[in-house]
Amino acid sequence: MKLYEERERQRPDDYFADWKEREALAEGMIPLVGKLYRKNNVKTYIYGHPLVNRSVIEIMQDHRTVRQIESNELSEFETFPVLRALAAHDLGHAHIDIGRISARYFFEGDNVDADGKAVTLEDYVSQQVSALIGKDEKPLAQPQDVVLYGFGRIGRLMARLLIEKTGGGDNLRLRAIVVRNGGEHDLIKRASLLQRDSVHGQFNGTVRVDEERSSFIANGNEIRVIYANAPDQIDYTEYGINNALIVDNTGMWRDFDGLGLHLKSKGTSKVLLTAPGKGDMKNIVSGINDDIMDDSDFIISAASCTTNAITPPLKALDDEFGVESGHVETVHSYTNDQNLTDNFHKGNRRGRSAALNMVLTETGAVKAVGKVLPHLLGKLSGNAIRVPTPNVSMAILNLSLKRETTAEELNEYMRKISVHSPLRKQIDFTNSPEVVSTDFVGSRRACVFDAQATIANGKNVVLYIWYDNEFGYTCQVHRVMEKMAGVKYAMYPAE
Repeated sequence: MKLYEERERQRPDDYFADWKEREALAEGMIPLVGKLYRKNNVKTYIYGHPLVNRSVIEIMQDHRTVRQIESNELSEFETFPVLRALAAHDLGHAHIDIGRISARYFFEGDNVDADGKAVTLEDYVSQQVSALIGKDEKPLAQPQDVVLYGFGRIGRLMARLLIEKTGGGDNLRLRAIVVRNGGEHDLIKRASLLQRDSVHGQFNGTVRVDEERSSFIANGNEIRVIYANAPDQIDYTEYGINNALIVDNTGMWRDFDGLGLHLKSKGTSKVLLTAPGKGDMKNIVSGINDDIMDDSDFIISAASCTTNAITPPLKALDDEFGVESGHVETVHSYTNDQNLTDNFHKGNRRGRSAALNMVLTETGAVKAVGKVLPHLLGKLSGNAIRVPTPNVSMAILNLSLKRETTAEELNEYMRKISVHSPLRKQIDFTNSPEVVSTDFVGSRRACVFDAQATIANGKNVVLYIWYDNEFGYTCQVHRVMEKMAGVKYAMYPAE
């Protein structure tokens, strides 16, 4: 079968034959993606959808998603030859969106030069990544050791993400987790919880236990399991860990004094909290205010899942329409903080069964928005309803804008933001009238804008935002971790 020939993509005469041809192309993409990632530390994407460790069907689904959102005919016929042309070069580390390069060449007129002369695809791809060719500089002088302090919902998902993104081992390296000893078979049970998850499914790889070294090995990554009762009781250097970035997933310490205990342990350098920080601590939402981070920040908060979900669309809307005031209602899946059955709880209403009730409660996310976007401080109110679902939540933004708009204008603006702006890693877009919460399990964006639900009446609008409050938030935390460690990737094509 001829894997690629230049053609204008139209409705195929034979859908099945067309599918099998595109399937063969997707199969051919997998070794090229792997080669670029493991040899060159080049991560490839299709409109922000990562291609590393994706199956044939998942790659084909990513193409379909782009066609729906962008209303173009991007397919494997266009992206495969771009990927093949990239793999022919010895490239330096970068993030390269082959979907965008393909669209510009095949659909947006970049296949001719200033004189109107045709440019071959190979020459075009070379031009796009010319600054990368022959470059062998690593993203970090040496890998950054990472320790997860706490191994609950976010801790285990972070472990999965770090292992997935290990690549050649030059960036963030998960070296250990710190937990309290749960007794007999603790190590085996924790490894099992990493391997099997009722919401997110099986771990994509293999996990084995080495009881002699008190570790488990996931996809070749040895992760030491350290038992401790306090952050300042550990000598990480005994485990070969140095200058570690500690990710505190417990939520037990949320101020400088408490989190500073981590830095009293030998072998640590910085601390990242996966919960809202108190006091003057910087609460960082990746893509929004990560520019305020600097080398002197040794303790930082990645804010909350809800703050990460609502801040990007609020910023996007404020930039274009201006936000005068509003109310944010979050419909949030239950969490470990609630009781499975009715029992005493220090919080109001949270003692009632999470599996049986909608529970009206408070949220600090709206107040936290004011820390991330100070000019919106005092303009928003908020509340939350916990509901009997294990994951994926929704934020309803009821806003008064500075100028009038329509649902159509809002939706088109948010569509463009989701694919053509610096916020495309934070905001996804759906226009399906059939999606429900489980469809967003595993989303890597901070939120997903639901165009079908938009309501606009002059200056008053109501917007519905989905978010995977577990994995989507974990991806945002990982982006902050990379910034703290000094990991920088060149982005191609350039904006």
